[in-house]
Amino acid sequence: MTSASPSPLDFASSPINQTLTPERKIELFSQMVRIRRFEQAGLKYYQAGKIGGFLHLYIGQEAVAVGTISLGGANDHYITAYRDHGHALAVGMGMNECMAEMYGKQTGCSKGKGGSMHFFAPDKNFWGGHGIVAGQTPLGLGLAYGLKYLGREGCCLCYLGDGAVNQGAFHESLNIAALFEIPVVYVIENNGYSMGTSQDRSSSYSGCLAQRAEAYAIEWDVIDGSDLYEVRAKTHIAMERAKKQSKPTVLEIDTYRYYGHSIADANHKKYRTPEEIENYKQNHDPIAVFERRLMNEGVLTPELSASINQRAKEEAAASVKFAEESPAPTIADISTDVYWETDNNTPASKIGRHFFND
Repeated sequence: MTSASPSPLDFASSPINQTLTPERKIELFSQMVRIRRFEQAGLKYYQAGKIGGFLHLYIGQEAVAVGTISLGGANDHYITAYRDHGHALAVGMGMNECMAEMYGKQTGCSKGKGGSMHFFAPDKNFWGGHGIVAGQTPLGLGLAYGLKYLGREGCCLCYLGDGAVNQGAFHESLNIAALFEIPVVYVIENNGYSMGTSQDRSSSYSGCLAQRAEAYAIEWDVIDGSDLYEVRAKTHIAMERAKKQSKPTVLEIDTYRYYGHSIADANHKKYRTPEEIENYKQNHDPIAVFERRLMNEGVLTPELSASINQRAKEEAAASVKFAEESPAPTIADISTDVYWETDNNTPASKIGRHFFND
C-alpha cells in the first residue's frame, strides 16, 4: 500500500534526483519543451488538413513520459496506448520520423502505415503506440516476462489511461503479474477523463484507481504528474522493486490534458469548464512547474529557457518541412511489411518472431 507523500522538497532531494547534474536537468526540461512544440505543430497541420486519422495530444502530460523514461536502462522496455507522441520523443525518436508518420509518408517510423497512434522504435525498446484500449497491458506483461525468462535485470513500463483500468485485459494482466512475479510497472496516466466521461462517472473506486492493485496483492502509489521530481522519485522505487525483487507495481500519476480526447473531440470544452483548464495551465503545468524549480535552483535562466523554446519550435517546423517533402507510399507498399519474416524467408518465419533473441 502507498505511504504518506513527502513534501516537494523531499522529492528534489531524493537519492535518484540527487544524481541529476545541472546539464541533465536542462536536458529533461528541453525534452518536455520539445514534446510540446512538436505537438503544437502537429495540431496546426492537422487542423490545416495535412494530417489525417486521429490525433491524441499529450500536451499537459509531458512530465509523466519524460520523468519515467529518464530512469530507463538498457534492459528496460516501454509500451503505451494511442497518446504516444510524448513517450516516443522521450525514448529518443526523432521529430522527423514521427511527423512523417503522422503525415502518412514513407519516411515515417511505421512507413506511413500507422499514423499518430502507432509510433514504434524497437531499437530503443519502444513497442508502441496501440489503439485498442488496454490492449497494450498484456503485451507489456509479456515484455516483462521475457526479461525474467532470460534472466535480464530490467522491467517494462506499461502506460495506460484511467479509462483502461476497467478493461478485463488489464485485470487479467494484474493477476498474472502477481502470480508469476513479473517485473512490470503499470503506469496509469490519469488525466481525469475517459474520452469525454469524468472519472467519477466512469469508474467505481474509494480512494484512487491504483488502489485496485490491493485485490491482487500488488504494491501501488499515487504521484503528482506536474512534478518531475516526484515522478522520478516514486517511479524509481517501483522500477527497483521490479528489477531487484521481480515484483509488479501499479502507479497512478495524476495529470491533465489541455485538449480533448482527440482533436476530433468537438465537445472537450463542454464537459470541462474553462476555469478548470485554466487552473491547470496556471498552477500545474509540468513545464512551467519545472521551469520555476530550475530557476530557483539557479540551473536555468529566462534567456536559456527562451532559447530552448525557440530551438524546439525550429526543430518542429523542420520536421513538418521534412514530412511534407517526403514521398507518399505507393500502391505496392500496401502488401509490404505485413508478414515481413515470410516475405524475407527468415528462420523466424518458421517459428515466429523472438524479440529477445541476441
